[in-house]
Amino acid sequence: MKLRKMGVLLAALAMAATGCRGGDTEEGDGAISAPGVSDEPCPDAVNEDNGCIYLGTISDLTQGPFAPLGVPITDAQAAFWERVNEDGGIGGYDIDVTEYVRDNLYNPETHAQVYSEIEGDVLALAHTLGSPTTLAILEQMKSADVIGAPASWTSLWGFEDNILESGSSYCVDAMNGVDYFVENEDISSVMAVGFPGDYGGDAAAGAEIAAEANGIDFTNVETAPGQEAQSGAVSAIVRQDPDLVILGTGPTETAVIVGQAAAQGYQGQFLGSSPTWNPALLQSPAGPALEQLFVHVGPWGSYGTDTPGHEAMREALGEVDQPNDGYTSGWAWSYPMKAALEEWLGGDYEGTRAGLLEAVQALETVDFEGMLPEEAGNRTGDNDLFRQSVLSSVDPDADAGLALLEDFFTGPTAEAAEIDGACFEG
Repeated sequence: MKLRKMGVLLAALAMAATGCRGGDTEEGDGAISAPGVSDEPCPDAVNEDNGCIYLGTISDLTQGPFAPLGVPITDAQAAFWERVNEDGGIGGYDIDVTEYVRDNLYNPETHAQVYSEIEGDVLALAHTLGSPTTLAILEQMKSADVIGAPASWTSLWGFEDNILESGSSYCVDAMNGVDYFVENEDISSVMAVGFPGDYGGDAAAGAEIAAEANGIDFTNVETAPGQEAQSGAVSAIVRQDPDLVILGTGPTETAVIVGQAAAQGYQGQFLGSSPTWNPALLQSPAGPALEQLFVHVGPWGSYGTDTPGHEAMREALGEVDQPNDGYTSGWAWSYPMKAALEEWLGGDYEGTRAGLLEAVQALETVDFEGMLPEEAGNRTGDNDLFRQSVLSSVDPDADAGLALLEDFFTGPTAEAAEIDGACFEG
């Protein structure tokens, strides 16, 4: 099965301008009465006898720093739900994730605006990209019992019932990354360089906790988005010469920082959080420095990893111009939503958004088809922080430029840490 890729995305954006709606069902005995659920089949329905559940998408699709990831995330989710529909759908419904797609430009105000435009027409959000952008709508989501899968990994999501996160957080990844390098490279100093706010700040907080636990020096440098804004970060790295630099930036900033620091003589190690990597960076002037100095840390294996879930993703997507872990993440983030819908439609819950939220809170496991351990989907505790990370090295011969270095592991810092709230408090 081949996905229509950008054609799907552009068609969805065009439809958004027409104000197409997926109306509610009428409330009755046992009826589903939530917004975004229709007895009518989905547009271009796979199963004409099924009703339709509409999920919204708010992503970085054109000019923000994470557009190289947001577009494949969106395409992978279209492929994921097309596969679900081809398997018969869920509980008598097909799932549509292409009708209500919006571009947030990675701007919190824009994110809030487009959320307001689609909130009444969707049951939930297939994904909401960005930590600060999702925070801009979180209270509205709570007040309307809207759940959503985040396209971000701030540790805050482990304490938010309405957010269906998957895998480890930036904070936990930084802890595990520091522990790995302390054990294997004998480092004595670490610097965090990242965007201000819940992305860079969460990674920096985890790095600081791990540095303190290991008795090594820690410094933090904030840097703004944009390739022209990285001179201060590069200067700080070269001047202070830390053994390890934790990056919490976008791919473009990663290339600038690593490439320019290496050109000015820095020979330490870079550890990049999940959103820092794009295989296109290997074709940039920073490519050789990234091969030598960069390691990636994240919640799951890269695009070419050998699991049933990765294999299903690659088959569903068909041939893509460039394998990219935006696809991997978009696919993996969809499993908890699928599990929640199955629990909701198959269980004894109200046919409302509140009922779906209750179903989410009942999940003890999620079948990620091997992309994550099933226990990563447990949402029955006080928090659902998952503490295992995956490390990958740069490999130009790998599908998305990353090869497995260390499979799911938890370092001593994350194992022992008492995390009773978000690591970063802005």
